[in-house]
Amino acid sequence: MSLWTHFNILNYLADIVDILIVTYVIYKVIMIIRGTKAVQLAKGILVIIAVWFLSSLFQLRTLEWILNNAITYGLFAIIVIFQPELRRVLEQLGRGRLFIKGTLVEEEHKQIADAIVNATSYMAKRRIGALMSIERKTGLNDYIETGIQLNGNLTSQLLINIFIPNTPLHDGAVIIRGNEVVAAACYLPLSESPFISKELGTRHRAAMGVSEVTDSLTVVVSEETGGITVTKNGEMFRDISEERLREMLQRELDESENQPTVHWNWRGKHNG
Repeated sequence: MSLWTHFNILNYLADIVDILIVTYVIYKVIMIIRGTKAVQLAKGILVIIAVWFLSSLFQLRTLEWILNNAITYGLFAIIVIFQPELRRVLEQLGRGRLFIKGTLVEEEHKQIADAIVNATSYMAKRRIGALMSIERKTGLNDYIETGIQLNGNLTSQLLINIFIPNTPLHDGAVIIRGNEVVAAACYLPLSESPFISKELGTRHRAAMGVSEVTDSLTVVVSEETGGITVTKNGEMFRDISEERLREMLQRELDESENQPTVHWNWRGKHNG
């Protein structure tokens, strides 16, 4: 084998390694921004690029000029818009976690479910009102900004302490992201659905409201009855048992990107 042939083989191998590394980095970045509003923004950017390509192809000069300027100055806007996601990437890179498994392992899912169920059970037995929204694919940053940011590790003790009556943070919703309590005393949009029972209060309407505009999973503890309610995708399921709640949380947390949506068959009252 000649030296030139050997050099070409090394170049091919270098190209392959280069492509694999770039592909893996892009994949990890996608995994990091998944679950935030950056996904919807990225889709919007792809639409703009597609329109720009078509305007160039069909020689639509005015539209092409507008999009050229939008893309040029849009790079600065992207840095501002994606600032939380860029910070997450840099944080994970600094911790050495960018190149390891990015999703929470099954044991961590169990710990998250246990923390929420234990706190819910404690508060339900004592009729302590609570409202907890769990972020999934759609980001809840708009609602996080309305509350007090905590960024604390998710534990049942922390959740219980937040909702103790007459404490500064008990009024409003807690937002949970992964194994972290991101914020408390958050305001969620109230549902205007006429099908919600009149006996239900603001917490239930807020839980239904956020489920209508996001894919979050929201748990409510009634202050009047101690009943546990879950809302998801614009549906409300009342009188959920602790076992059912635990099963739901674990299955929702374990659900991967490519799995179909799970349709739950709950025992209890249903108000859609």
